[in-house]
Amino acid sequence: MAQAGIHSIVGVAVRKWSPARPWLVLGIVLGSLLPDADNLAVAIATVTGGSTEGLHRTFTHSFLTAAAIVIVFQLIGRLSKRPSWSNLGLGLGIGVVLHALLDLLIWFDGVQILWPLPLWVNFWEGVTPPEWFSQLMMPVEMLFFALYFGGLIALAQRQGTDLGRVRSLKVWTAVQTILFLIFLVLVYTLESDFMTIYGAVYLLSLGLAAVITVRMRQTIEATAKNPSGKLSIGGHHGYDF
Repeated sequence: MAQAGIHSIVGVAVRKWSPARPWLVLGIVLGSLLPDADNLAVAIATVTGGSTEGLHRTFTHSFLTAAAIVIVFQLIGRLSKRPSWSNLGLGLGIGVVLHALLDLLIWFDGVQILWPLPLWVNFWEGVTPPEWFSQLMMPVEMLFFALYFGGLIALAQRQGTDLGRVRSLKVWTAVQTILFLIFLVLVYTLESDFMTIYGAVYLLSLGLAAVITVRMRQTIEATAKNPSGKLSIGGHHGYDF
């Protein structure tokens, strides 16, 4: 998988092309994180001794799943008469599609983009990265979480949004950086139990990224100042991330 932090950063970056709709960009960033939650199913299957086949890069990476999410949230929004829910669902769908496309472009495994149809796409078929590179990509996951959090800090300070959360976010950024350094050593030195430890920490970090995304919603969605000096939500003239 491409690092979840990369997906988050891309989700925030596309906000400058997003229309001004409440919860839309929030949905895009959360949707960009959501597909890698399938690693929880992989972890459960591994711990229980079950098969992991068909659990990763399948149902959570499917364009059909993205469409279903959009439809469900559109219904919720219409029934509740709250357009923000419809916007959230549209954002989630866009984020899932962005995630799958990015995986296709910058990683080396296939994606079942039309699950449950047995259609796998792999732009890198026949390319096998060296073992040291595959190992390196695991601790780098933590580094990109740190970069995502650090980017949110810089964005919040630039915009003057969510400033009360910046201090705790700095702590989490430091934690992810330390985890990167620890796992960078362990991945090449720990002969057993590495994947168990790493997998647990990765899933916790992924959940943390989702929580932080929601808590930093104002920062993620605020993209421009109107003439009154107040930040607007969404829009085409966003700050660079």
